[in-house]
Amino acid sequence: MFYRDPQHIYRVTELDALPWLVHGFGTRLADIPAQFAQLATVKQIHSSTCLAAGGRRGVIGEGDALLENTPGGVVAVKTADCIPVLLIDERQKVVAAVHAGWRGTAGRIAAGALEAMRERFATRVEDVHAAIGPGIGKCCYEVGAEVAALFGERGRAHIDLAAENRRQLEEIGVTPSKIYASNLCTMCRAEEFHSFRRDKEAAGRLHSFAGIR
Repeated sequence: MFYRDPQHIYRVTELDALPWLVHGFGTRLADIPAQFAQLATVKQIHSSTCLAAGGRRGVIGEGDALLENTPGGVVAVKTADCIPVLLIDERQKVVAAVHAGWRGTAGRIAAGALEAMRERFATRVEDVHAAIGPGIGKCCYEVGAEVAALFGERGRAHIDLAAENRRQLEEIGVTPSKIYASNLCTMCRAEEFHSFRRDKEAAGRLHSFAGIR
């Protein structure tokens, strides 16, 4: 279950039970970078590329998903309508932060990040928790026919990116009860979230992060 803490960060109750984990989804009022000496991030390019941080800090390359298994390491992605997904391996203590826009979602980036966790760190899918953070909701995300066709729709359509990421994760074996969705629309909730579709170039960015104590 998602809740907002006193620092204006959304967290997941079920993930709070993992004492080694730090995680959260930022809001307009949460200064995530100030809480950590240095985050590991990527130059986001709306791709399906997943990189491993390996304890490094700063911008470590181009891509849209970042893995970490190093104590003290924190990985983060930035969004302003795209869907942030955090993947947590409770057994191997591996985390991933994923930026899933329509291109990344169509390219199955969240599922791809989990596959990378399996290949690099021997993650077992039954040990994985997934948190799907605030992003633009189906209520506000109307797309043209070309994009809609990537999600099995005809003509202009409203697309549910969060639901599609959930479906892809369930399809590769993540336990449905271990997938937590915020169901918070960044475009609807202007008081809490930045939204590129709503605010255009004036939009800020929201940090979503996961790390190992």
